[in-house]
Amino acid sequence: MATLFILLSLSLLLTSLHFSSSETFIGVNYGQVADNLPPPSATAKLLQSTSIEKVRLYGADPAIIKALANTGIGIVIGAANGDVPALASDPNSAAQWINSNVLPFYPASNIILITVGNEVLTTNDPNLINQLLPAMQNIQSALSAASLGGKIKVSTVHSMAVLSQSDPPSSGLFSPSYQTALKGLLQFQKDNGSPFAINPYPFFAYQSDSRPETLAFCLFQPNAGRVDSGNGIKYMNMFDAQVDAVHSALSAMGFKDVEIMVAETGWPYSGDSNEVGPGIENAKAYNGNLVAHLRSMVGTPLMPGKSVDTYLFALYDEDMKPGPGSERAFGLFRPDLSMTYDAGISKNSQTPSTPSTSVTPVTPQPKPTATGWCVPKAGISDAQLQSSLDYACGQGIDCSPIQPGGACFEPNTLASHAAYAMNLYYQISSKNPWNCDFSQTATLTSQNPSKYLSAFNDMNRLIKEPMENGLLVKIMLSLWYC
Repeated sequence: MATLFILLSLSLLLTSLHFSSSETFIGVNYGQVADNLPPPSATAKLLQSTSIEKVRLYGADPAIIKALANTGIGIVIGAANGDVPALASDPNSAAQWINSNVLPFYPASNIILITVGNEVLTTNDPNLINQLLPAMQNIQSALSAASLGGKIKVSTVHSMAVLSQSDPPSSGLFSPSYQTALKGLLQFQKDNGSPFAINPYPFFAYQSDSRPETLAFCLFQPNAGRVDSGNGIKYMNMFDAQVDAVHSALSAMGFKDVEIMVAETGWPYSGDSNEVGPGIENAKAYNGNLVAHLRSMVGTPLMPGKSVDTYLFALYDEDMKPGPGSERAFGLFRPDLSMTYDAGISKNSQTPSTPSTSVTPVTPQPKPTATGWCVPKAGISDAQLQSSLDYACGQGIDCSPIQPGGACFEPNTLASHAAYAMNLYYQISSKNPWNCDFSQTATLTSQNPSKYLSAFNDMNRLIKEPMENGLLVKIMLSLWYC
């Protein structure tokens, strides 16, 4: 009976691992303001070698849409700001747009969303702003007429500048000058189940506050966190803070149930000499840690337990874009299809290496034996324990067992929960000693702290042969550590 229970538990766990590998919440922006991009067919093959499952286009290039046919990759296509007036004034124009850009390719090409305009509100062009909602309504009507209503959503994309207040996140509000337009747009999106698309960039937040602690906060690296004075929630990274500010703004207008989509976010790996923040290590840290954070499914403090659909900016550099050098240095891949840096999106490297931080690095020590565990040091303060706990749980590990009702919630102490998270992070990180540092708050021990050691040993005897498999060892360690 015990053996059957164990095998059933493992089966359920492996099944959940299989489904968790489907990362439909990770997308990428595919801009084309460049003269050196690879052909669409090569790009389609590249995307299939990654964990990216959605692509956002700024237009509706037929060659790209066709190249992505039968790949299963979700495709977001866009109508440009210049298209908005015609789409708004003439329903036939909207029908023709659908006939040209959707019907020849769908469903082989998995078009999932049409964005009408890009950051229209912050153009502050009253005519264009007034035409945005009618344009979206006409596109929606054209989709319904083609029996695609509900299958392909309609939205528009906003800059974070539509918010007049975002700090602390609980105080998030839309600018009064945009609220009239937003109310109509949000009612349309609520009625049609489409997402509110926003472009949060912690990179720009760091540029306006270039303290070392702000960089760590923006890069998902260990930091003291920031407490929201409105609700007492501690935020451990800027991405969550910005997304929750949008959630608060939606709630304040009565649209808290409208889903949020991150249409763009990224970090440049290079820039001009006078720019603050660009760099390949920072870009790798931001994008790699963001991907790990999304995979963890912890969500944000105001929207826990799910990952917001997030499109990384960008697939390639766009060498013809104007502006500072950083504008042309966001690409995850080079035109020759090689990686600019490893952000953990390749199917061959699902977990990015731990990025460098501003903390003094620990000199690598000899690897411990397979019986090593990572635990908090004695005398560590609650604030340090909380910071290490938050960091570990933000790196893609499953911290649900130490949530209320979880198998490892008891004993309900900060030290116990931190020990669980720190050790689990260490166990799945190839047991590198530097993965048991946590800003010098943790240490390695050869003594198994698990109160379930005897049960673990009994299980080992029951399934001795399979336990020799390294993957199964890791699975069992994660199941029984608490």
